[in-house]
Amino acid sequence: MLREKFSNGPLSVKRKAGRFPRFCLMFAALLLPAAGCSLKSPPGREGIQQQALTNIDLPAGWKAGGLSGPVAGDWLDSFDDDQLSALVAEAVTHNPDLRISAVRVEQAAGYVNLAKATLLPAINFLGTGGTKSGGGDMSSALQGIAFAASWELDLWGRLRYGRSSAEETYLSAQADFDFARQSIAASTARSWFTATETWLQRQIASEMVQSAQLLLALTEQRYRVGVTGEEDVVLAQASLGTLQDNAAQVNLAHGQTLRGLELLIGRYPAAELKARRNLAKLPGPVPVGIPLELLERRPDLIAAERRVAAAFNRVGEAKAARLPRITLNASVAAFTSEVIRLKDDFNNPVSGAGARLIAPVYQGGALQTQVEIRTLEQKEAIAQYAGIALRALGDVENTLAAIQNLTEREQLLQRTVIDHQRAFELVETSYRTGRTDLRNVQQQLLDLHAARLSLLRVESEQLSQRVNLHLALGGGFGADF
Repeated sequence: MLREKFSNGPLSVKRKAGRFPRFCLMFAALLLPAAGCSLKSPPGREGIQQQALTNIDLPAGWKAGGLSGPVAGDWLDSFDDDQLSALVAEAVTHNPDLRISAVRVEQAAGYVNLAKATLLPAINFLGTGGTKSGGGDMSSALQGIAFAASWELDLWGRLRYGRSSAEETYLSAQADFDFARQSIAASTARSWFTATETWLQRQIASEMVQSAQLLLALTEQRYRVGVTGEEDVVLAQASLGTLQDNAAQVNLAHGQTLRGLELLIGRYPAAELKARRNLAKLPGPVPVGIPLELLERRPDLIAAERRVAAAFNRVGEAKAARLPRITLNASVAAFTSEVIRLKDDFNNPVSGAGARLIAPVYQGGALQTQVEIRTLEQKEAIAQYAGIALRALGDVENTLAAIQNLTEREQLLQRTVIDHQRAFELVETSYRTGRTDLRNVQQQLLDLHAARLSLLRVESEQLSQRVNLHLALGGGFGADF
């Protein structure tokens, strides 16, 4: 009995060691055709789109306009900013969230290897031994070694479906990582532009404070010579205080922007980065392609496709789990014992080969429920694809509309700043000659201040929206990262 425990499995057939390899090869060869049952393929991209976007009629071009042509993949270089390129490279290397995403890709690759391992034979080595007393363990009364092998025949594709599901999950994790890299690069660029914007806001606020200080000095001089009353002096002082408070708020906003950027690239938030002293030049118009190409290019949509395929394979895996399983097993061993007497006809080494059949009969509906759950997960994955696709299409349309609106606003605000600057010069001259009062001068100063800030915000937002457009289109940011 002990010999059979270590050398044979269910339905085992003993063979001498010399005939053991040939028998196993013949036995496996008879069952290999059955183990090669073909798998059903998951739906392709077109099939997923038909299921997910049933109510969507994709137009031939974007409704908000845009140039036709292939989408560029090197948008970062188009800004011609070496410091920005260096910051993006630092971010994609050290950003904590991106590092988490990279680890998830490695984890998914590990699960692929685990799934592949189930398709291969498992080989184990067993060694046992002990003293005559047995050490309290009767099995230790035997001394010897054994090699045992087992291999589950993937008759219905359960293991291969599991492997395919793991592979699709890995591909989805890789695509998610690619989109995360693009998002980090875009966030870095937007933060860099905002840092420049807030620095320029500081300059404007400082200039406004200086203008208010000169205006206060002029008012005090007019009060001393009796040209104006004390109320104008108090009003000028209050206006100066308001502008100084605004300057302090802008200074805080600039520091917070720098700290946010430093956190994004993985540095200590010390607000030590030096922002550009002028906004980057807005690149020329870019081709935007067509909506259908977007669905084929954006990494987050590719990831959603792969999740649908993974869910499909999990359905196949659950269905195959309801069918019988056959596992081949074989072993070769050599044993001796100083305690237990072995049979007279026992010869070392001893070998055996066999097969084990497991056929589910009744498990309370668990297997069928598992199929239903996996089917619902596939439907969920399709619905998630639809949501991501609609958001992606909306991202492009909204960004194109925003770019067009910002272009129009920039032209209007440039003219507005010129007009307010001229109006301020005229009203200040009138105040010096006593033809107008201080309130008109202060109001015109505030209007000029607001117009300059509005133009600055529009120019900065144009750069950010250009980055958003490239991100929405799924364009890469260069091959060097």
